[in-house]
Amino acid sequence: MSILVYTESENGKFKKNAFEVASYASAVAKQLGTTVTAVAFNTSDASSLGDYGVSKVLNITNDNLKTFNAKAFANAISEAANKETAKVVVLSSSADTKFLAPIVASTLKAGYVPNVVSAPESTSPFVVKRTVFSNKGFAQTQINSEVKILGVSNNSYGIHENSTTAAVENFSPSLSDSDFSVKSVEIDKVVGKATIADADIVVSGGRGLKGPENWGMIEELADVLGAATACSKPVSDMGWRPHGEHVGQTGKPVASNLYIAIGISGAIQHLAGVSSSKVKVVINTDPEAPFFKAADYGIVGDAFEVVPQLIEKLKEFKAQNA
Repeated sequence: MSILVYTESENGKFKKNAFEVASYASAVAKQLGTTVTAVAFNTSDASSLGDYGVSKVLNITNDNLKTFNAKAFANAISEAANKETAKVVVLSSSADTKFLAPIVASTLKAGYVPNVVSAPESTSPFVVKRTVFSNKGFAQTQINSEVKILGVSNNSYGIHENSTTAAVENFSPSLSDSDFSVKSVEIDKVVGKATIADADIVVSGGRGLKGPENWGMIEELADVLGAATACSKPVSDMGWRPHGEHVGQTGKPVASNLYIAIGISGAIQHLAGVSSSKVKVVINTDPEAPFFKAADYGIVGDAFEVVPQLIEKLKEFKAQNA
């Protein structure tokens, strides 16, 4: 029996959260006195998971699985769990895994707990800590089923090296045409930029930017910091920025190390979606803006004056520490 971990990838390369869930699974395996087996889809560097405590990788090479398909991926993961007689399955809490996790749970008759933020408080009974109420609180949740599925919140546990030699094994799950009854017709993605899900830093703009023509300074600041760009819901609704950049409770969740909000007042829906970020910096002209109550650092000032100065100082700092 081993712990099974699903490691997400894109274009043959593991995403950042793959190494985080592998690190988390390794910690749980140590608690249970067992090993970690990973299941990976169409990756070229499967053995690299050994750096994070994975001892075996079931590597699936299948052209039909190069594009995410919740049902097909879930059935492949379930088959891998049965093969390894895994009693604990670890996933991330990304948008994709939240689609497939309920399918895996149903297939394996397992209890599923998403948004887990730390290793189990206890393994007998099995109790984990997770966020609840849009990250406003925590709950200690006991899982009583024989098979347990844990969805780890992004950027909550961290990436920890634990060097192990990972044996890579080819794995061909039994999939049928019915597994592909839902097909992706078109995928529209921003390329060449850091993604909101994987970025350590996110720079976000709101209506205080006054128009899409002023977004250049957001992009410049993000470029200097190596950050992803994001926006509030009103901005995407007005067509200033693509909906793929909308973050908040009704958009993409953000769990970055640093979140910079520029010209965003801080509606409760927005705050709920970014509250998992470790450090929040707010720049706004209104000292009564709700976001200041949630911020770690706040600057009351005009973004059109503050941000260019911030960019200049960051460039100077980088030049002096190159």
